[in-house]
Amino acid sequence: MLIIIDKRIPREAKQKLAFFGELAEFETSGITYEAISGHPDIFMCELEGQLVVAPNIPESFPEQLRKHGAGVIMGESPVGAKYPESVHYNAVVTEKYMIHNFRHTDSSLTNRTDNLDLIHVDQGYCRCNLLPLKNDHFITSDAGIQKVLTRFHIDVLYVDPRDILLPGKKHGFFGGACGVFNDHVFTLGSLDHFNDGGKVSEYLSGLGYQIIELYDGPLFDGGSIFFLES
Repeated sequence: MLIIIDKRIPREAKQKLAFFGELAEFETSGITYEAISGHPDIFMCELEGQLVVAPNIPESFPEQLRKHGAGVIMGESPVGAKYPESVHYNAVVTEKYMIHNFRHTDSSLTNRTDNLDLIHVDQGYCRCNLLPLKNDHFITSDAGIQKVLTRFHIDVLYVDPRDILLPGKKHGFFGGACGVFNDHVFTLGSLDHFNDGGKVSEYLSGLGYQIIELYDGPLFDGGSIFFLES
């Protein structure tokens, strides 16, 4: 298994993740602003078992993905220095839905939506703020996303992101501090250090998830963790 992470996540988290697969430590320089420059969910989006990646992703990275058997689709829109050019790939895609601010979504994603229900939200950093779970359940740290999904009668838990670390910014977002693989939810940090940690634990346990906390510290927004099976 290949596990894609921001190179800058805490060392203890890397060490624990390495028990589950090979780490692909992602970084960029001079493309977008520093706080999100190594975030996988800024430069790539999971779609139907493949990864749609930005055309200005570091050249060696798509080849690294292909060597591990990952399907790679090159996107049309380069990631830019600031919003909204930084959100083209920050969509959430499940078996049923594609959720994003569609004013800014890359066409390589929207052209592959024939079998999906599209839900527009005003938050461009959608994947940063929205963790997709089994059976059309979600956790979000954006009240606007919660409002829209509730209008569609989708089960969504809202959590306050103020305790989540994102160096260089006031705080991070919940989706960016997590990754999901099968019946496991991996958190970059401990829910004991999160103000809504009890709510999250109860919600995930109710869905049958095992929570794997990757280090004992505050939640850290690393731009999501992607798990790719070879």
